[in-house]
Amino acid sequence: MSLTDYIKKRDFQQTTEPKTGKGSGKTLSFVVQRHHATSLHYDFRLELDGTLKSWAVPKGPSMNPGDKRLAMMVEDHPIDYQHFEGIIPNGNYGAGVVLIWDHGTYESLAESRADDVKTLRAGLKSGNLKFKLNGEKLQGEFALVKLHNAENNAWLLIKHNDEFAVKKKYSSEDLVPADIKKMRNNKNGEATALPHLKEKEVKKKSPAPRSRKSV
Repeated sequence: MSLTDYIKKRDFQQTTEPKTGKGSGKTLSFVVQRHHATSLHYDFRLELDGTLKSWAVPKGPSMNPGDKRLAMMVEDHPIDYQHFEGIIPNGNYGAGVVLIWDHGTYESLAESRADDVKTLRAGLKSGNLKFKLNGEKLQGEFALVKLHNAENNAWLLIKHNDEFAVKKKYSSEDLVPADIKKMRNNKNGEATALPHLKEKEVKKKSPAPRSRKSV
């Protein structure tokens, strides 16, 4: 998989999705984006070798080790996609509402950070990718395990049983703002931005209050 497939599917005259991007080189990033397109799912992305390795997770990630979430591997996305959220206009690939649900850094389970990339590459190739997430919502060890007897791109996203694991029922949707849920997939095309991004834009455009001079 490469960015060729990603670019072919998009008209960048109509969508604000990024074309490229470059990692910091110091740490590896991950992002989970809630994507309500034709159907609701969560996009789980890991930075590796200059792109974001990506999986669509229909039920969203879980912090409960008992949940084995189906994760369908899709085309690589550019590094800058980790910062993308907003509205993909109707008529475009993946049209709908994208929210950054979680974001942070991640690493392999190797003892040395110098071995991260090598270890992650080997795990991806073998179909048993283990890593530790340092996010706001997702923390601790996880694994992506390829299902060899199913479709070629079918994996399972599983939380390891560590100090961050929870035993109670876990739903990603419980951590999504109500105003985002109401937007659904924006099928009517009325929304052009997410509510919290609109607020930021309004504040940015608002003139700064004039200071009052003492008389």
